Amino acid sequence: MTAPEVALLGIRHHGPGSARAVAAALAQWRPDAVLIEGPPEADGIVHLAAEKDLVPPVALLAHAVDDPAKAAFWPYAEFSPEWVAIRHAVEHDLPVRFIDLPAGHGFAPAPEEDAEGTAEEGKAVEGTAAEEEDTGPVADPLALLAEAAGHDDAERWWEDVVEHRAPGDDALAPFAAVAEAMGALRAEGLGESRRDLLREAYMRQQIRAARRAGHRRIAVVCGAFHVPALERMPTVAHDRALLAALPKKVRTDITWVPWTHRRLSQATGYGAGVQSPGWYHHLFTTDGDPVPRWLTRAADLLRAEDHPVSSAHVIEAVRLAETLAVLRGRPLAGLTETLDAVRAVLCEGSDVALELVRDRLVVGDALGEVPDAAPAVPLQRDLTRLQRSLRLKPEAAPKDVDLDLRKDTDAARSRLLHRLRLLGVDWGVPARSSVNSTGTFRESWRLCWQPEFAVRIAEAAQWGTTVEEAAANKAVGTARAAGELAELTGLVETCLLAGLSGALPAVMRVLADCAALDTDVAHLAGALPALVRALRYGDVRGTDHGALAEAAAGLAERICVGLPPGCVGLDARGAEAMRGRLDEVHGAIGLLAADPADATAAGSTTADTTAAGTSPDPDGLAGLADRWAAALRSLARREPAGGPATGAPGLLRGRAVRLLLDDGRLDSAEAGRRLRLVLSAANAPADAAGWVEGFLTGGGALLLHDPRLLALLDEWLTGVSGEAFTDVLPLLRRTFAGLEAGVRTTIGGRVAAGPLGEPPAVDAAAGELDRARADAAVPVVALLLGIRPRIPRQAAGRDT
Repeated sequence: MTAPEVALLGIRHHGPGSARAVAAALAQWRPDAVLIEGPPEADGIVHLAAEKDLVPPVALLAHAVDDPAKAAFWPYAEFSPEWVAIRHAVEHDLPVRFIDLPAGHGFAPAPEEDAEGTAEEGKAVEGTAAEEEDTGPVADPLALLAEAAGHDDAERWWEDVVEHRAPGDDALAPFAAVAEAMGALRAEGLGESRRDLLREAYMRQQIRAARRAGHRRIAVVCGAFHVPALERMPTVAHDRALLAALPKKVRTDITWVPWTHRRLSQATGYGAGVQSPGWYHHLFTTDGDPVPRWLTRAADLLRAEDHPVSSAHVIEAVRLAETLAVLRGRPLAGLTETLDAVRAVLCEGSDVALELVRDRLVVGDALGEVPDAAPAVPLQRDLTRLQRSLRLKPEAAPKDVDLDLRKDTDAARSRLLHRLRLLGVDWGVPARSSVNSTGTFRESWRLCWQPEFAVRIAEAAQWGTTVEEAAANKAVGTARAAGELAELTGLVETCLLAGLSGALPAVMRVLADCAALDTDVAHLAGALPALVRALRYGDVRGTDHGALAEAAAGLAERICVGLPPGCVGLDARGAEAMRGRLDEVHGAIGLLAADPADATAAGSTTADTTAAGTSPDPDGLAGLADRWAAALRSLARREPAGGPATGAPGLLRGRAVRLLLDDGRLDSAEAGRRLRLVLSAANAPADAAGWVEGFLTGGGALLLHDPRLLALLDEWLTGVSGEAFTDVLPLLRRTFAGLEAGVRTTIGGRVAAGPLGEPPAVDAAAGELDRARADAAVPVVALLLGIRPRIPRQAAGRDT
């Protein structure tokens, strides 16, 4: 009996030229077993490659059963040599095995005494792509070979000698040449690491096992760097001694998951560092000259984006790419020459249009598919079921979706997306809608599926077997671990948006306990807006929000009592933060007190204990706005009589006056009196500047409507000393920079025209107002405003 033959096919991962060479070699050599560099745990699911529903790009995902966060991926594209070998084996009904180190060893805790050797193993534990660790050598062997050949660009050299060349008559000859080159590098000891030695020892053991199984022609597809180590077989005892140092394997699950070309292009995280997966896919799948067809696709893309590209442009671009290849001494126009031609001809020198081609064609958004037969945790299966029933297909390209929550399907989609966000799967993120609407029945999302979501779903499986159960349990667990009141109220809002009625009572109990113990008015103020926003969704989503109304009313009452003393002694940073909370609370209380009947009706549906310990009544909610106004008045009077530490900052006092003025609880005369007092010489200029900033935040049109306020401000500013003016200038610049451009221009014109404090003078030469002509414009103006015109009685019968 002849000795078993072994063909070592050294490849470059994700290389289309290597993939074509592997296909030709396997067809010529006809092995009876195929061994592939990869995790042996996948042997049980490799047969799924025969399924038509397993469409690359896909990846093998392995994770520790007890700690799904420890995970690693092995991605494969259609142009990956490993994928070509897998497909050849399953199509010809050949045994196929993975022969790299088991993933379970990489997930095991690293021995403390071997810190140097375990550093690389930690990559897989942290989820770094398996393809990144497969590169192994510290020095890039391709760069060394390219340098020896006189080339300074390793990628271009490899494309010229491998990727752009078709297999010849002897399909094994290229692999022999690559093995010889790698052998020369390994003979010099370049790039070897301890992990490489362990992996190669395990690969040799698997080759021996295939021989013992009776296979006579064994094809081994592995990284070219490993070929010299597999050609020379040391003793079995030698390899066993090496492998004895491996940590004990961790129990591991493995499955197929969809992958994307865009993720392949990323050299960090879960990527594989393939710079141009879309271009490589085109090279592998196109027969004949790939350049004309690729440039035709680029022209179609640019035309779809309204760029004027004709057939003549394509012809000229092909000629330019081929000419550049000849001038640069290349056997075929590569990506560099093709993109140079695209920029010069199709894009007419525009780098913006070129980036579109790079993004859509050079990289691309191809997303693979996985059959239902692939192993999956129950949570993943439930998510797949929901995606199909709700017609939300995962896509790699970003997609904007507008949801109308009054429709059952859209409401269910919204709940699913909010539940997934609670689980850490940000498939959808809230986006600004292209439809202007202030109603609560509309939501806008941007959907973009990422391959690493498979790991997050596996991690979230500990919370439940369905999306709803897992999200509810995660919400309760997060509430119990929350440390701040604002975090809890945000969680309450999320529970309501996600429709987690089962988790809401438990979260509300934690919220009530935390609110009862929290005495910091800043925390209370940060928590109230989320609760009040949540109340607005009750009618649209059909949820019981009685406990929310009670908790919100209780927080509002405590804020009204604690706000004035809570603002005393704040520094500049604290005052700025409190101003934002002040505005948010003002809006929240306005919503909460707008319709006390509805809030009370909601509150009467539950007997839960609230943060305040009492249930709101109609009179209480109706008087909430009055109590809030009283709190603002008290804050506005907190003057720093004995120094800054004895009063509230001017920023907050001025903001309180402005809020009262906007609500009609303070007239312009009183506001002017307060402004005159704060701008008096008795007050520090910095405090006065802060008061002005708070007063004018949100709009400075009132300075135009009431010239007396502008005159007071102008008089104070011109009287400030030079030293004080330098101190307050940044505050004033920030204040007026926040005003509308038209308001700033008009204020400048008023100040330049002077004197201020008097109504603008009327030019006597202009004559009296022509009321007849003014009345004629009334119907048109009323039509523009959408109101019913009111023409003065004396002008009703006048011929205009």
